[in-house]
Amino acid sequence: MNKENQILFPFTPLKGRKITAVFDEPMVSSDGGLVLLREVLIETGIIRSLAEALHDPRHPSYVDHTLEEMLSQRVAQICCGYEDANDCDHLRDDPLFKLTAGRLPEADALASQPTMSRLENRVSVKELLRIAYALVDQFIASFNQVPEAIVLDLDPTSDPVHGNQQLALFNAFEDEYCFMPFHLYDGLSGKLITTVLRPGKTPTDQEIISVLKRVVKRLRTAFPKTRLIFRADSHHTKPAVMDWMESRAMDFATGLAINGRLKEQFAGVLEEARLKYKRTGHDVRMFASGFYQAKSWSRARRVVCRVLITANGEDMRFVVTSFEKTGAKYLYETVYCGRGSMELMIKDHKNGLCSDRTSCHKFTANQFRLFLHSAAYVVMHYLRTVRLKGTQLAHAQFDTIRLRLLKIGTRVESGKTRILLHLPKAFANIPEFQSAVRLNTG
Repeated sequence: MNKENQILFPFTPLKGRKITAVFDEPMVSSDGGLVLLREVLIETGIIRSLAEALHDPRHPSYVDHTLEEMLSQRVAQICCGYEDANDCDHLRDDPLFKLTAGRLPEADALASQPTMSRLENRVSVKELLRIAYALVDQFIASFNQVPEAIVLDLDPTSDPVHGNQQLALFNAFEDEYCFMPFHLYDGLSGKLITTVLRPGKTPTDQEIISVLKRVVKRLRTAFPKTRLIFRADSHHTKPAVMDWMESRAMDFATGLAINGRLKEQFAGVLEEARLKYKRTGHDVRMFASGFYQAKSWSRARRVVCRVLITANGEDMRFVVTSFEKTGAKYLYETVYCGRGSMELMIKDHKNGLCSDRTSCHKFTANQFRLFLHSAAYVVMHYLRTVRLKGTQLAHAQFDTIRLRLLKIGTRVESGKTRILLHLPKAFANIPEFQSAVRLNTG
């Protein structure tokens, strides 16, 4: 026990009694919900998949912490809100983190920050590619039956940097140096497919295709009859990307930047909306579609136009799509605008799990960190959608689940034949905890 843990903290007395506090309980954890995460880690197999993608160059005789232990430790810490590698030093003796990593509560300490940082910095590009495939395979294995459709929602998000990280670039729109990692999710289920760290700039057609071709090949192998639909904003509407998707029988609905030709082609619907707004005085929202071909396009494609006129002015939006018979209103409002839910997925990943902790100098180390946070997303998403299905936390944000279900003060009693966790009797979310454990109370 270090000196800091032996300090007595005085507080205001109560009815003549002194109140003091000391950090001296070795078998107490503030994260009792880790026992739930341990079940999810085992059930999903995500840690084993990541460990199998990594090569361990260490001599077995000198290994104190296996890859699976370190990955379990790090991912569990991220889920519980300890997103920095520095937190390993403070939590390596926590009995429940040990339990989650596969060690008994009284066993030796888990990995320290230097040990964890060495792991992050030794991962190679080939290993990162294998991890990316492992995440895709994890996504495929998550289906109990062949899905009718998978909606590939792709979007980059700003990840500001504050040092000399490799490949960090200045982004004029964000007005800061940053990465712009790709996030790829299934828009129907919210499941993560993969994440790819990239420089802070607008994606090129080759960057988009390089991600899609690897994912689509694996999805086609697993689900040859499943319909694949790509959704993204106008930054992803590249001629080469559309040609690539059409050559592989993929559907798409992506944003299209406004230009003079489009405004001229849909001037009629804009004028009709103006007249209707003038006549009624109420907000007007109208839809139309037609075929349009830019000079760089290989052929004409269907474009859907949405016109909105309010007291604040006029707004025109366009979507280019492979759906030639779907109604314009449904295609824009339901098919295309449905990608708005992806912002919530990115919010859970980026804010709920703090996946912007890409502070290593090496680009490969930062990509590995992003994958660790993605693994934490898989764990938390599974906990929410499977273990908490039907409860009031079934649609909660990750940080809400953490606060209500994972952050539980727990005393650990470890004996020869059992490990008993003493949870607080005055706990507000016992029904949700019970549901997550799958207790049979009938």
